[in-house]
Amino acid sequence: MEQKLQEQLDGLVEKYTELLLGETDEELQEQVKMWIIYTHIAKSMPPLAKHWNQAYPDAKQGIKEVIQSIKNMNEAHRANREK
Repeated sequence: MEQKLQEQLDGLVEKYTELLLGETDEELQEQVKMWIIYTHIAKSMPPLAKHWNQAYPDAKQGIKEVIQSIKNMNEAHRANREK
């Protein structure tokens, strides 16, 4: 059951990445996973995210870069779809 669920969740992330960014490869899927996890934690437990940001400033910068990259790719994908 766990293997099947993992495969199904992987498929969900793959499709989400494709719809969000217009392409999907393993690296993009991993970035999307990081973005999803961080965003959820930041919204559901802001003190934990704040503590993590303070404890790991290099990781905070890294996640900011991932988030900005995804945002930029999403905006470009949406602009291409509207043409």
